[in-house]
Amino acid sequence: MPAHLSKFLARTGHPDTWALHRWSIDRAEAFWAELASFASLPPPDADFNFAEILLRGDGAQPALLFRSETGETADWSRDDLRRWVASYADLMLAHGVAAGDCVAAYLPNRPETIALMLAAASIGAVWSSCSPDFGVHGVMDRFGQIEPKLLFSTAAYSFAGKRFNLLDRHREIKANLPNLQALLLIEDLEQSKANLSFSSLPHRHPLFILFSSGTTGAPKCIVHSAGGTLLQIVKEHLLHVDLHAGERLFYYTTCGWMMWNWLAVGLASGAALVLYDGSPMYPDIGVLWRLAEADSIAHFGTSAKYLALLEKNGYQPAQHHNLSALRQVLSTGSPLAPESFDFVWRDIKPGISVASISGGTDIVSCFALGNPLLPVHRGELQCAGFGMDVQVWDEHGDRIWDSPGELVCVNRFPSMPLGFWNDPDGSKYRAAYFDRFPGVWHHGDWATQVSATQGFIIHGRSDNTLNPGGVRIGTAEIYRQVETIPEIEESVAVAQEWVGDVRIVLFVKLRSPSELTAELIDRIRYTLRTQASPHHVPKKVLAVSAIPRTVSGKISESAVRDAIHGRDSANLNALANPESIKEFRARLELLCD
Repeated sequence: MPAHLSKFLARTGHPDTWALHRWSIDRAEAFWAELASFASLPPPDADFNFAEILLRGDGAQPALLFRSETGETADWSRDDLRRWVASYADLMLAHGVAAGDCVAAYLPNRPETIALMLAAASIGAVWSSCSPDFGVHGVMDRFGQIEPKLLFSTAAYSFAGKRFNLLDRHREIKANLPNLQALLLIEDLEQSKANLSFSSLPHRHPLFILFSSGTTGAPKCIVHSAGGTLLQIVKEHLLHVDLHAGERLFYYTTCGWMMWNWLAVGLASGAALVLYDGSPMYPDIGVLWRLAEADSIAHFGTSAKYLALLEKNGYQPAQHHNLSALRQVLSTGSPLAPESFDFVWRDIKPGISVASISGGTDIVSCFALGNPLLPVHRGELQCAGFGMDVQVWDEHGDRIWDSPGELVCVNRFPSMPLGFWNDPDGSKYRAAYFDRFPGVWHHGDWATQVSATQGFIIHGRSDNTLNPGGVRIGTAEIYRQVETIPEIEESVAVAQEWVGDVRIVLFVKLRSPSELTAELIDRIRYTLRTQASPHHVPKKVLAVSAIPRTVSGKISESAVRDAIHGRDSANLNALANPESIKEFRARLELLCD
């Protein structure tokens, strides 16, 4: 079947990808209007309803294929999904939910979660979700700020063969959300006979609240618009992923990661979404590839860490599964190593499209990603997104090629956030993205743009966000939990480059006369696992006598990170206690697993 991008090139009269990209920047308004027409979306200035667009199409066609590690399955047609959306919307209205109210979910990646999101959107409520592996404090750091009117959850969830009861957490969460009208369990909700209706809303009506990593405090509540989210992600699905109606789209994700929102928008292009709830390694390493085979997945999305883990364990999907339907492997969360490209072509499917993509929660989409008409170069993201003037700048704000620098986007684009929740004057929002280079989006990624291919290499975050296995972790979230432990005075967490990825290393300064015993390390890890999430748990916990601080009193994570990697610190002179850095250098414990 011809690529959507080929059709779009012919429609717009451009000879190739690069000419189209230049036009999409120079004539941005015309590009986005033409894209909307091509994708049968409302004009960018028209009122519409996000849920109505995602729910259109032949009602008999598959919409959601759900599979769980417990063996639970469910196949929903588009008509099935519409009936549940109508029922859930009726329930929300009965509880007084109106346009602009917040509705939240503490749920696994299930069909009900998609239906609840669409129900909220049909009314014009603002949706936010968090995965059930977050502890109470992780939930409250997020939902405590947005004060949802309704919260949907489940009595328990399963992961890696273990079942986790959530009812105790629910009691604590409800006690700390005084404006919450109800916490409803999806197990208790029955389908009602309700009529499906949609509120017509402005293009920039708020749709989602996603959360930053919490690096410098509580996570920032990023508000995304309905129109911007729809336009941007449909562009990516059609022109970059080449997603066709009827194909099966899969991304291994939880409801706490923006890739869940990205996956959900696949309904707008007529795709069937394959949802998986559980561990990607349970009951064995082949579980997701059995899923790919059985459900004829065309586009398989995962993390770079997962692909590296498959290779490290010697698992070769091509030897065990019929992957004839598979057209593409997508990877995000952390940079995809060149060796992982080789692994996909050698051990998953020869010649398949490998799309390393990179963007973020901040834009609920991508800055750089794949292209069905361009060659794939191992280790590179093929191109910038259409309509996105993505560049790499040096510290002076000059564009550079073939050398690492700061990833920026020079022009405006539809999925720029509306702002942050509870930031009425926009000062926090501007400080987060536009202070480094005034008026230009600074994303915080350290990247190189390759002049020979115009592709990108992402080296990692240029700020202090931790990113183990592609999951963004804020250091402030770690500190808030660790420092509730009586024996610990303070701590610093950094990412150590390790086996093609990064791992979290936690240094703790203990209160006298405490010692860092095995029991204390276990307690630190347990606290982080239960009160934040399993992703926050450090691989190494080491004791130090002092934590480096700047003259203004801030912990200097960058100085610690440089020290453990044997690099000279760029800001050593800014430290109030520069002698403290010696204790972090050449730690033998960091040379082994």
